[in-house]
Amino acid sequence: MVQKAKILLVDDRPENLLALEAILSALDQTLVRASSGEEALKALLTDDFAVILLDVQMPGMDGFETAAHIKRRERTRDIPIIFLTAINHGPHHTFRGYAAGAVDYISKPFDPWVLRAKVSVFVELYMKNCQLREQASLLRLQLENGGHSGRTGVLEPQEPAGLLAELSARLAAVEEQAEALSKQLDESADAAAVATAAHLERKLTGLRRALDALEPGAGSGASPVPSQS
Repeated sequence: MVQKAKILLVDDRPENLLALEAILSALDQTLVRASSGEEALKALLTDDFAVILLDVQMPGMDGFETAAHIKRRERTRDIPIIFLTAINHGPHHTFRGYAAGAVDYISKPFDPWVLRAKVSVFVELYMKNCQLREQASLLRLQLENGGHSGRTGVLEPQEPAGLLAELSARLAAVEEQAEALSKQLDESADAAAVATAAHLERKLTGLRRALDALEPGAGSGASPVPSQS
């Protein structure tokens, strides 16, 4: 059963949070509210998020300061941040948003369809990354135990050749999905999303290389499986 991705919505105005929930509800993911930068940072301590929608103008800790804290934490530094602002102070203000680590900077009022489309891209990339980590974890577990997980989740004996073939097929399915996503992103020309997709493809390439090294005749030793963080 596929677990839903979590999307963090940060805005000090309840009506803005309600509007964001209405726009993003069609994605059928888990939407988490935060009414301040402090509340957002607290939520990020325990949960993993696919993307953060962060209001710039907030009392106390504003969006720029909140983003700076997010990017300083190892656990959260790679989470995409989309800044939302009702005030446009020109290129300098926009540059400050990107300098703070945002992948996008959207001025209100915005097109609901465009915002939903942008968020859906990062949700899909997040899901692909989760799937990749699960495949890597399964590979390590099966190689350590010399078996594979059946439908019950219990490791069952399997010949190495059959195990490698099964893992290769599973990885191929992820590779195919990642390739289709990359083609879709090439058409959208969203530089930040394209860069994230390229990072995912590099991870897939490393995992494929490690798996190929385990094939008979590939060499005397197996390459270590790359860390999927």
